[in-house]
Amino acid sequence: MSTGTESLLDQHIVLDHGTGARLSRELVEFVVGVLGDVYIGEMEDSAMLPIPAGRIAMTTDSFVVDPPFFGNGDIGKIAVCGTVNDLAVVGAEPLYLTLAMILETGLPIARLHQALVSIRDTAREAGVKIVAGDTKVVGEGEADGIFLNTTGIGVFHEEPKRMTDVRVGDRIVLSGPIGNHTIHLLSVREGLGFEQRVVSDCAPLNGMIDSLRDKVPAGAVRSMRDVTRGGLSAVLHEYSSALGRAVRVEESALPVDHETRMAADMLGINPINAANEGCLALFVAPEAVDVVLETLHAHEYGRRAVVIGEITERAEKSVEMVGADGRISEVEELMGAELPRLC
Repeated sequence: MSTGTESLLDQHIVLDHGTGARLSRELVEFVVGVLGDVYIGEMEDSAMLPIPAGRIAMTTDSFVVDPPFFGNGDIGKIAVCGTVNDLAVVGAEPLYLTLAMILETGLPIARLHQALVSIRDTAREAGVKIVAGDTKVVGEGEADGIFLNTTGIGVFHEEPKRMTDVRVGDRIVLSGPIGNHTIHLLSVREGLGFEQRVVSDCAPLNGMIDSLRDKVPAGAVRSMRDVTRGGLSAVLHEYSSALGRAVRVEESALPVDHETRMAADMLGINPINAANEGCLALFVAPEAVDVVLETLHAHEYGRRAVVIGEITERAEKSVEMVGADGRISEVEELMGAELPRLC
């Protein structure tokens, strides 16, 4: 088999790609060739990294996205964004990623190439390097084409941001609309026809977070979370539990696109429980809200940032929703999945 990219694109993954022999070597060379300058591994058994002395952040995540390829992104982009964002929200500068792939026999190598290009381009945007990786091949029917795992390492230039740093009266800011990622993937999967009007919000958010660090007074952004699996509801319940305080949000303030709400109503989904891949929840000191919003609005991924609620004085672990009529209802924490698996 030739190792040239073009000759491989018409082929499929076979079990022998995972044997550690010639086909494995050629597949690794293909992967490294596509990743290009974002891969700095030396083909040793371990990466040797120049990490500045001090505290580091480390996170790992596995990605089993269904469908793995969709209209404006794919599992490769999500894998980089998810790990980079997890590092950035605790206040770390993302530096390095590992990349492990589980490939199903029969996967078109052109599809693998598509995911690798997304990984490369998103890593470039996020300013991270891939330093180590692994590839395993499984039999047909044992995976959904491609599964990915990424581990990320970042460094702190300031104190980490923790949930327990949030205080009574702090405002809750969302960096953008919720629900679009879930509706887009469900529409692609089920052929609902919304995918052209509702696109995934998948994006690396570390650049936007850096702009906050540059322009907002230190400590004014107390804590952050990327609003992913479990949706905004899961994030709010997590903070309420950690703080022992009731969290209150305004239903009318929640940023939900009209088409997303239409699709969610049709599917019986509450957007507050929907997964996102490019949305931040920020917990902000009241006196800094204006500068935080101004900074977010100046960034591509934060143009529609809004205040949605606050941390109350009430010593109760609950999430409250204030309706348009002023009535307060409790947002119940889901026991399991309201939605089919997306990621």
